[in-house]
Amino acid sequence: MEEKKNQIWAFAITGLLILTSMIYYQVNEYYMYVVVYIWFGFAYGMMLQYGRFCFASASRDLFAAGVPRMAVGILVALIFFSLIQATLASTDMSTFHPAPFGAHTLIAGLIFGVGMVLSGGCASGSLYKIGEGNGTSFLAAFFGLCIGQAVFVDVTWFNGLMPQSWFDKAMASGVPAAQMTSSFDIYLAGYVWNQPVVQLSKTAAFSGLPGISKYFIADSLINALIPAALLLVTIYYFYIRKGFLKKRAKATGGTMGFKDELAGMWSMITASKRTTMMGIIIGIVAGLHIFVMKGMQIRYGISNFGELLVKMGHSADTSIKGTVFDPGYWYITSQEGQLGGWILEKFGWNMHDNIFFGLNNGLPEPLRNPALWMSFGIIFGAMVMARLSNEFKFKLPKGELIVWGLTGGILMGVGSRPALGCNIGAFFIRVAGGDPSGWLYGLGMVSGAFFGVKFFNWWSDRKMAKEMASF
Repeated sequence: MEEKKNQIWAFAITGLLILTSMIYYQVNEYYMYVVVYIWFGFAYGMMLQYGRFCFASASRDLFAAGVPRMAVGILVALIFFSLIQATLASTDMSTFHPAPFGAHTLIAGLIFGVGMVLSGGCASGSLYKIGEGNGTSFLAAFFGLCIGQAVFVDVTWFNGLMPQSWFDKAMASGVPAAQMTSSFDIYLAGYVWNQPVVQLSKTAAFSGLPGISKYFIADSLINALIPAALLLVTIYYFYIRKGFLKKRAKATGGTMGFKDELAGMWSMITASKRTTMMGIIIGIVAGLHIFVMKGMQIRYGISNFGELLVKMGHSADTSIKGTVFDPGYWYITSQEGQLGGWILEKFGWNMHDNIFFGLNNGLPEPLRNPALWMSFGIIFGAMVMARLSNEFKFKLPKGELIVWGLTGGILMGVGSRPALGCNIGAFFIRVAGGDPSGWLYGLGMVSGAFFGVKFFNWWSDRKMAKEMASF
């Protein structure tokens, strides 16, 4: 009976999204741009839920339990995605753009890493877990990624932490004074915009390579494939090798050699066929998403969805530059911040007087926000997959989970803004696209996750000791 009910829910949700897509097309053909985001989000949600893909889970499993399954799956996805990114860049069908490189990326990743462990899910993981009915993830996403981000980019609470040189550079940046009202504005215009933007294929060291080889050699091989392979070898050496070789030697009775090491690596990669398979598919779909979005932009003769909103008479949704947040690929957090800003404006908070919303990303109505629809799609896709696999269960957070969800979500929201992205936008996409700042964010994120796991272990031991003392 429960299985039948879940199937009905899955078909109903899918049918509702199909109906929504048809209505959008009937209202205006330009909304097909939004529809594409919806269905790619839906696909991401199904894959994330089926493969249990979550950067927080990967870190927790690795550091707390010594299980590398999820970390391996993420690296496999990264490898495939980097090859597709290079292919798209070589055919001028990529929407990827690198980000400013600097110490801020490492620090932001550290904050985000702690937050994702505390809340029990990274940015993408929190969304798919909402689709499973997880109330703690909802708290983290809504109060951290939505409201927390919006507040963070529009307050002056951090002015005292910034050097005078940032204020001077921000004032000389040419940004209208009306958009320079928060600490984050000073940080962006006075520091981040002055940092180098690096994509290996476009640097002097590689730009002279013949034809399309620079994209595959610089962006894919050097920036993604070799580091990912080295990480896989490191994980194998510290977490798998000893146990695997011991079992293999016992089974064969022979001396272990290089072939056995390769067998051990392959065993690690294929230990969970479900996770590895989803890693491959996620990498392929993420690349296909870029290709389709670039095709949509070519079809409509635009570089940003804000141009279509203006044509449809919704210029109030856009920034003063006529743009909205439209990454052109898989991205989390910025669109949740837009939702938070939109909500706060309904309560009288002016969210247009800053760089993040007012100058760059706009504040479109949620139903006209393409990237936000991608996040909704992730939730609905995960919900459908959870229903079909009978894994959906609505769970209200209680006690400590409320604290962890709120605290972790706020840290994720705060940690995503300085680096202009999260585990997807600041790490996964950037590394695959040839931007070394992605590895800097990844290093910070993993380090933060390590400290988060250690904190949880300390907290659990302390709590157990108190309970035993009381007993």
